[in-house]
Amino acid sequence: MNFTRWSARLPGTQRRAAARTEQAVSTAPRGDGSVPAARAERPSDGADPAPPDDTDGTGGTKVLAGLDELPAREVLDRIPALVALVHGADHRIAYVNDAYVTAFGPRPIGEPARVALPELEELSLLPLLDQVLRSAKPRTVKSRKAASGRSYTFTCTPVTLPLGGSAAGPEEGGGVLVFAADVTDHAEAAERLRTSERAQRETAVTLQKSLLPQELEQPDDLRIAATYQPGGTEAAVGGDWYDVITLGGGRTALVIGDVMGRGVRAAAVMGQLRTAVRAYARLDLPPHEVLQLLDGLAAEIDASQIATCVYAVHDPNEGSLVYASAGHLPILVRDENGTIHRAEEPTGPPLGTGGWLHTSGSVPLGPGSTAVLYTDGLVERRSEDIDEGVAALERALAGATGTPQVVCNRLIRALGVTADHDDDVAVLVLQHPARTGADAELFRNAALELLGGVEAAPRARAFATGVLASWRFSPELHDLGVLAASELVANSLQHGTPPMRLRLRRTDRRLIIEVTDGDDHLPRRRRAEPADEAGRGIAIVATIASNWGSRRTPGGGKAVWCEFALPK
Repeated sequence: MNFTRWSARLPGTQRRAAARTEQAVSTAPRGDGSVPAARAERPSDGADPAPPDDTDGTGGTKVLAGLDELPAREVLDRIPALVALVHGADHRIAYVNDAYVTAFGPRPIGEPARVALPELEELSLLPLLDQVLRSAKPRTVKSRKAASGRSYTFTCTPVTLPLGGSAAGPEEGGGVLVFAADVTDHAEAAERLRTSERAQRETAVTLQKSLLPQELEQPDDLRIAATYQPGGTEAAVGGDWYDVITLGGGRTALVIGDVMGRGVRAAAVMGQLRTAVRAYARLDLPPHEVLQLLDGLAAEIDASQIATCVYAVHDPNEGSLVYASAGHLPILVRDENGTIHRAEEPTGPPLGTGGWLHTSGSVPLGPGSTAVLYTDGLVERRSEDIDEGVAALERALAGATGTPQVVCNRLIRALGVTADHDDDVAVLVLQHPARTGADAELFRNAALELLGGVEAAPRARAFATGVLASWRFSPELHDLGVLAASELVANSLQHGTPPMRLRLRRTDRRLIIEVTDGDDHLPRRRRAEPADEAGRGIAIVATIASNWGSRRTPGGGKAVWCEFALPK
């Protein structure tokens, strides 16, 4: 930018320039050299140089000789922004306006900026001056806070100083105009906004984490770990959640979901859905029926927000994971041979859309298998198709070994999730360990097909007596187990239909007794009157057992079970 040309274009500056020139000739004669007198008039005999020009005698507006006559000076003196003009390779001060003096104090003309303008060095602007002088291109830095507490946006513009028409290189004729606008009010408002956003985000994160399980339930047959990581400070908290629910009878429900929203509202909707899932899980319904109930509830909670979800049930007797998906990403399973299975079908639309009948599918989950449930924050990237992210997760799972928590951490690292990730991430890892040696002795199964007739009850009692004796239970637990098996079988014979089966199962923590039949009428506990000859079987089982329950089976029948906690 040519300082002379720029100033000459200002309205009315030609007349003021002529007046200033006449005054300068009569009162402040210049030397014959081609450089400003303040820089050129240096005695050669070692005497002290002449003091810099002080036009107002107060240390206010300072100007180098040769810049007095510039018409732009009158404009710069009056603007509220801070203006300084430096020249040469060491950025010697040529001019500062009244606003600059008011903000930082008087500044001696002719001194290098490193000495005379310490505020520029504190704000790390001296390297910027060098860059502007070399490149001849303007540069701007936003909202730098000075020691006074005020914030300024600095614009440094290259200028060509008037040096009597002689040719000059960058050091002699090159200068930088420093223009500083006070943006303290804007900076403080922005800081208040950032503080408010941080507080709101912290509230959402606290709410989100408080609604997630504080401690995961650990079933007898599975080893489970989960990880939740909120998005970075620039991302609003989402509605990712997970849960593990023990259903009784050795079965476990696993759920993971993602509310399509941000902030406190999404976290609140997530909390309501998670609570509803736990309530529906207690009904021991098939996965697709649970999602059907959730679909209607999600629309009632907030019709503007939808959610994806996977609900799965693991049954150790079946060696499979039965699941239903509402628009969620597929479950990944690595079997005992290291092969990865992707449970993609069936998948319905997200929760809250309505008008869809969800269906259940299954994927094998035998001993030695590992399954991963996750939200889209783990695999979705803006620059990639989401299928590429799922494929990357498959590759990472194939090589991730160790405990479930170790697998969680390795998957997050392998997928490049960091603290400043732009989305929430939830990961749920479950393993069905392959048990050998002494550990395998603690996990046993035994089953008996009941053909019906009067001999079924005695056969069931004899079978339970022999099995429980071989498992070396205490006499008290042995007798209670035989009594519970006898009552459940008697109830099935009276109210159920073939086929019937008695199953005994032990884990390292409990004894489970289960009877299945072909009738889907679920029993309920009721108070038997003194004259009643029936209705006491379930009441007896509920009294002696630690827990009991019933559910409908996929084939159209039912299963009635009870549990006894083993002494530790």
